[in-house]
Amino acid sequence: MKEKEPGIKERIAKPLYWVLLVLMFIPFAAFPGLGFSITPPVALFIGLAFALIFGIPCGKFNKKLSKYLLQASVVGLGFGMNLSDSLKSGADGMLFTVFSVVLVMVVGVWLGRYMRIDEKTSYLISSGTAICGGSAIAAVGGVLKAKENEMAVSLGVIFILNAIALFIFPPMGHLFGLSQEQFGTWAAIAIHDTSSVVGAGDAYGAKACEIATLIKCTRALWIIPLAFFTMWFFRKRNGGEGNGKVSIPWFIFLFVLAMVINTYTPESMMTAMRPIYDGIVVGAKQCLIAVLFAIGASLSLGVIKQVGVKPMIQALTLWMVIGAMSLFVVMYTIP
Repeated sequence: MKEKEPGIKERIAKPLYWVLLVLMFIPFAAFPGLGFSITPPVALFIGLAFALIFGIPCGKFNKKLSKYLLQASVVGLGFGMNLSDSLKSGADGMLFTVFSVVLVMVVGVWLGRYMRIDEKTSYLISSGTAICGGSAIAAVGGVLKAKENEMAVSLGVIFILNAIALFIFPPMGHLFGLSQEQFGTWAAIAIHDTSSVVGAGDAYGAKACEIATLIKCTRALWIIPLAFFTMWFFRKRNGGEGNGKVSIPWFIFLFVLAMVINTYTPESMMTAMRPIYDGIVVGAKQCLIAVLFAIGASLSLGVIKQVGVKPMIQALTLWMVIGAMSLFVVMYTIP
């Protein structure tokens, strides 16, 4: 039987993907005369529109690009942050992190049992909501030795909500009259993935982006104790299952190192190094735009259909719990 020739959409999908990806790296904002620029929400929207129309022509590459380029972007942002000032500004958010992580995990596991959702899928969704979205799911899923469909559903749910968050959080922050400090803390706690946290913070303001990035990276470190707890808990319950490897987010330590370098560069050298550090930060923000395009381009109709109703309800419920609770806390505890 003669194979069906690819249609116009299939033929142009891959070349168009590469053209759009290259455009994401161009700093249009540096040329005000053009009258437009590609912001993080716009980049995500372009990626979503592309995936819904053309599918995912470069799935594996797209996944690796969004993962490693995001890590490089976060490290680059560290060169624009003062360690002492950032720790002081983010102290309240870090304290609340401990409470919120534990609460979301407990509520998520209970809700999954109540709704009779597959145990591992429910646990993965709870982990992604509690800590840092896809990174937490990937780390905990490795420990659980989760099946491909369990990982796909969990990641699909988180990616959908993560995309929505980037669009709705900045307007909501303005609606509630949040300060830069309040919004940065709220975004870091209530938005799933680091990519949308940084994107939303950057859309709200430089200080909000700085605080959001710091608190989210601190929150991401909870992957380590959660992974070890998961290993112990499921091994105890399932007679050895849950024995996979623990994935440690090493890039966070590089992010801290970048802050240390920026903070403690001698004054005699700072005049020469400041333009370099500023250039790295600008490049990191531009790379983040490419990351958000790649994330959007990974969310096809197939992913949305695979999620199902119950996992989405669980994830939405958890998201509303952590979103409302953290909003209340930041409005009444952070000036």
